Amino acid sequence: MFIDEAEIYVRSGKGGDGFMHFHREKFVSRGGPDGGDGGRGGDLILKVDRHLNTLASFRHKTRYIASDGLKGGINNQTGKSAENLIVKVPAGTIVREKETGALLGDLTHDGQELVVCKGGRGGRGNTHFVSPSNQAPRTAEKGEPYEEKNLSLELKLIADVGIVGVPNAGKSSFLAAATNATPKIANYPFTTLEPNLGVAELDAEHSIVLSDVPGLIEGAHMGVGLGDSFLRHIQRTRVILHVLNGESEDPIADFDQINQEMALFDAKLGEKQQLVVYNKMDIPEAAERWPEIESALKERGYEAMNMSAATSANIKPILWKLYEMVQNAPVEEEEIDEVLPLYTPEDDPRQFTISRNDYGDYVVRGTAIERAAKMTFWEHPGSLRRFQNLMRTLGIEDALRQAGVEDGDTVMIGDSFELEWVE
Repeated sequence: MFIDEAEIYVRSGKGGDGFMHFHREKFVSRGGPDGGDGGRGGDLILKVDRHLNTLASFRHKTRYIASDGLKGGINNQTGKSAENLIVKVPAGTIVREKETGALLGDLTHDGQELVVCKGGRGGRGNTHFVSPSNQAPRTAEKGEPYEEKNLSLELKLIADVGIVGVPNAGKSSFLAAATNATPKIANYPFTTLEPNLGVAELDAEHSIVLSDVPGLIEGAHMGVGLGDSFLRHIQRTRVILHVLNGESEDPIADFDQINQEMALFDAKLGEKQQLVVYNKMDIPEAAERWPEIESALKERGYEAMNMSAATSANIKPILWKLYEMVQNAPVEEEEIDEVLPLYTPEDDPRQFTISRNDYGDYVVRGTAIERAAKMTFWEHPGSLRRFQNLMRTLGIEDALRQAGVEDGDTVMIGDSFELEWVE
């Protein structure tokens, strides 16, 4: 089954905790601090794999979690960093944050990578907290928390040529005759319910990639017949092959209708090069109408050819013509950078808010202060003093006093850490 949309949960690895330790050695009564740093957590990376052409693998697995870094050890030993978790996606995958719809990346080239969740750095061991006034720091730092996101993935097929036309025009028959693809073929509308991709090998050195899109009908740009879902798959094609049904009552009206639907969906589709092919020349009635149809298309400025997909008549010349058009087609400038940086929020992480919950407790929220709380060893007096200094540096202490905090009041840092206020 062709799957072109998916939603997944991704999470990077947490950084390993720093270690608090003092050197122990025979005949050395006061060894200095030698607690090592924690290892880095693994990044969560999306990587393009050219062998994939659908998002089907995400139907059965929707959670991807990278490994955590290991904690530091004695003798300044740094914990082992975790390996990055690489999740493979097909070329043409657009990555968005589910909740906000923010664009994280547009993955188009084989091997292209996008870091969607960065692994937490390792916490520092007590060696880092030595100072002239504190030669034996009894404090360390927990590893930086992981990042997590819910992602929406959308696939736009990448092909040289997109094949369009009304239902039952013969698009799938042409694809089957031109490539080794095996789309479902029958003589009734909407046989194709999903896009098909095939590679046409003209000779040992020349080939083109073709995408057969399900038949479009009036209103497709608004989603009628799932048309808007299919139209996006031809947005990246360089050339459009427009197949006309020789048995249709009015092939020219069909031609105008499809072009209108494409233009309404995306104005750029109307600007792409088109090769118009009149199909079913093996049927006498259709063959008789060909001169009239060819003349009408030339009046509209379109080059036209004829074929019989059922008998493979004239398939090879059409493929060579398509190849020539692909080579001469202008390279469209990507609206999105080839490699996008990791998406980060524009908000200042040092900002914070103070509110009261239903129990009357003060609740402090903010990116930096909540992250610092997760990295604090609360059982270490030195770590607690560092956190108090950070509260003072960020202006949170003064803000709490202005809000009316008093001795004995409960102050929550986010939803997880409960402190008692003492002046």
